[in-house]
Amino acid sequence: MRIAKILLLPLLLIVSLIGVDSLHAEGDLTRRTIALPDLRLGDADSDYAMSQHEYQLETGKAYQLKIIASGQKEYAFQAPELATAIYLRKVEAGGVEIKAVTLTELEFEDAGEAEIFFVPIKPGKFRFYAKGLEHKGMLGYFVVK
Repeated sequence: MRIAKILLLPLLLIVSLIGVDSLHAEGDLTRRTIALPDLRLGDADSDYAMSQHEYQLETGKAYQLKIIASGQKEYAFQAPELATAIYLRKVEAGGVEIKAVTLTELEFEDAGEAEIFFVPIKPGKFRFYAKGLEHKGMLGYFVVK
């Protein structure tokens, strides 16, 4: 009876693992993005308006964020701490797809838009802002859990 119990435990473990590989997602998870609300810089009421001040994200999920500049000012979008805590898949702007290891800044001299595709890989609270305009309220956070 004791030998049966000893043999039964590994057998149960092996049986429980059968099919576990099918539980994992198939394909490239970085291409199954969740669209975040657009981040608009400037609006009809204020050059210093920012449509979002916080984004809630989770590690391991793919996101896409469209940043739209009104053209009322020159906006330089930065998120330096986040840049080191994500896998950057690509940036799309002006009909061009840019593939890079990291993103330092998106500078909008006129009205325009850019879309960032990324996967957070490290939890934390990371600032994003329009460089030099943080004191005007153009500051927000990516909160990654």
